[in-house]
Amino acid sequence: MKREVIDINAIINTTLIGIFFGTFGTTIGGLIGIFSPYTSKKFLSMLLSFSAGLMLAIVCFDLLPEAMQLSNIGSVILGIIIGITVMLFCEAYIKRNKKVEKQNTKQNLLTTGMIISIGLALHNFPEGLAIGSGFEASIVLGYSLAIAICFHDIPEGISMAVPMKAGGMKHFKVIYYVILSGLTTGLGACIGACIGGISTQVISFCLSFAAGAMLYIVSGELIPESNKLYQGKISILGNILGFLLGFLAMNIV
Repeated sequence: MKREVIDINAIINTTLIGIFFGTFGTTIGGLIGIFSPYTSKKFLSMLLSFSAGLMLAIVCFDLLPEAMQLSNIGSVILGIIIGITVMLFCEAYIKRNKKVEKQNTKQNLLTTGMIISIGLALHNFPEGLAIGSGFEASIVLGYSLAIAICFHDIPEGISMAVPMKAGGMKHFKVIYYVILSGLTTGLGACIGACIGGISTQVISFCLSFAAGAMLYIVSGELIPESNKLYQGKISILGNILGFLLGFLAMNIV
């Protein structure tokens, strides 16, 4: 009986951690987007590439090695493929809805912001799953993932808030949607913590699924978007710095 209470408390704590880190990054980004009169493309490009490097380090040095220790390579590859496939379907759904955007400029910007918020909410779920299953594997991995995801969410919060603000949405409403999109991290963390306790194979699958989703976000969205915004050396340096910082974080404890 005591064991069950401890497990429930652990799940609640993991969920709260997921909600905090999931909403903190997006909220910071949202506030920057609202109150900054001009958000430099160079700055945003560096932030995106830094996040990409940080997340890539987490995937390479923690998620996949941990998943491999808990299960076999076939299960890990399957989890990666499913994670990538889910993100492909999410992206296809968002792009299909983007066709509605051909309206006046203000409405167009507002619609863009709302679509980005849907995409962010969809992205945050597997990231929360990574946090939840990460805490089942080790506390260090769980917090490392949470911090990396928090950094990753800052530029996404900016990219959501800027078009919403430009589209005429009130500031408090922009922040409301920004926070709302981050709540799915908590949901993912809760589910990851619940199913991660079933067996080591389940933890391994959750970690590899999240690794696949994150790899897709890094290679299919963050890096291309960073290069589209600014093609100078700052984005390359941001990527390297993020990767090295992630590597350091994985090996410092």
